[in-house]
Amino acid sequence: MTLPIPSGTRDVLPDEMRERDGVLDALRRTYRDHGYGEVSTPAVEYASVLERAGVDPDGAARPRFHTVDERGQTLVLRSDMTVPIARLVGSRFADAPTPIRLSYTANCYRGVTPGRGDAREVLQSGIELCGAPAPAGTVEALTVLVAALRAVGLDGGRVAVGDAAFFPGLLEGLDVAPDARDRVLHELATRDHVGLRRELDAALAPDVAARLAEVAGRRGGPEIVAETGDAQIDRAAAGLRELVAGLAPDVVDHVILDLGLTRRLGYYTGAVFEVFAPGIGHPIGGGGRYDDLLGRLGRDLPAVGFALDVDAVHTALVGTARGSWRQVGWDAPPGQPAPIPGEDA
Repeated sequence: MTLPIPSGTRDVLPDEMRERDGVLDALRRTYRDHGYGEVSTPAVEYASVLERAGVDPDGAARPRFHTVDERGQTLVLRSDMTVPIARLVGSRFADAPTPIRLSYTANCYRGVTPGRGDAREVLQSGIELCGAPAPAGTVEALTVLVAALRAVGLDGGRVAVGDAAFFPGLLEGLDVAPDARDRVLHELATRDHVGLRRELDAALAPDVAARLAEVAGRRGGPEIVAETGDAQIDRAAAGLRELVAGLAPDVVDHVILDLGLTRRLGYYTGAVFEVFAPGIGHPIGGGGRYDDLLGRLGRDLPAVGFALDVDAVHTALVGTARGSWRQVGWDAPPGQPAPIPGEDA
C-alpha cells in the first residue's frame, strides 16, 4: 500500500540525501569562508510580524499555512527567510556592529497551483548581508553567490541582475498614474510581455510605450547599461552601471543584465537577482536588496541577500559531467551511490 503525501512535497531517500548533504556542505563552506555565520529561526512566525514587515497579504510572500496558538494569536509557516532574518537582526542584533553577515539553511512553505508542479516545501540555503549599502554590499552578495555556484560545481550557472527601482523610476518620471503604474509592474513581474505592452499602450503615447517595451526586453552584458543619451533611461540605469563597475571580471562573466527583471516580493528596493543553471527552465534561486525592510522590524539598516533552492541545485548537478560532482567531494557519477563528502569511498 502506497500512502499519498501532500502535492508539492516529496520523500528524500538515502543516496539522494547524501548527495544533497554534499551540496549543503559546499554551500556552508563558501558562506563561512566569506565570513557568514549560520543561524536558525523557528519554522513558525507570528502573523503580526509579517504585517509589521509590510508583507502584502495577497502577494507572492503571503504565507499559506495558518494556525492559532493557545493564546489566540495567529501563527504562520514561513514562506521565505528574509522576513525571519530581518526580525532576528532587529531583536537579537540590535547593537551588533555592522555589517552583519548571516547564513541559513531552512525549509520554507508555500501554496501551490494545481497542475503546475509547484513545490509546497522548499529547502533554501542563502545569506543576508545587513548594514552594507549599495553598491558595495550588492557587489559582495553577488561575489558570494557566484562563489557558491562554483563551489557546488555549477560554473555554468548564470545570475540575471536587474533593478527593482528601474521601471518604477521610469514610470514615475513619465507621470504615469499610480493605478496604471501598478498594472504595468504586475505584468512585468509575471513576465507577460503581451500584457505589458497592453498596459503600456493604455498609459502612454504609442512611441513612448514602444520604447519602454523594447527596454523591458534588453538583456546582455555591461553594454546594455552604457549611457545612450536618453536621459530618463540613463538616469534609471545608473545604479546598475555602478554595480557592474564594482564587480570583479570573473563575477561579471557570470552575470546577465536584464532591464525587465523585477521580483514579485514587494520589499525589494534596488538590485534583484535570479539564478539559472544549464538544463533547468526556471530560476534555481534569487534575491536582491531590501533597504527598507529592517527598519520596520527594529533596526534601520540597508540589506541584501540571496537564497538558492537546494533541490533545484541538486537537479541541475544531476545533468552535469562527473568532474563537476567531484568538486563537492563525490567520486560516483549521478544516479549511483556516492560517498559522503570527506568520507573514504
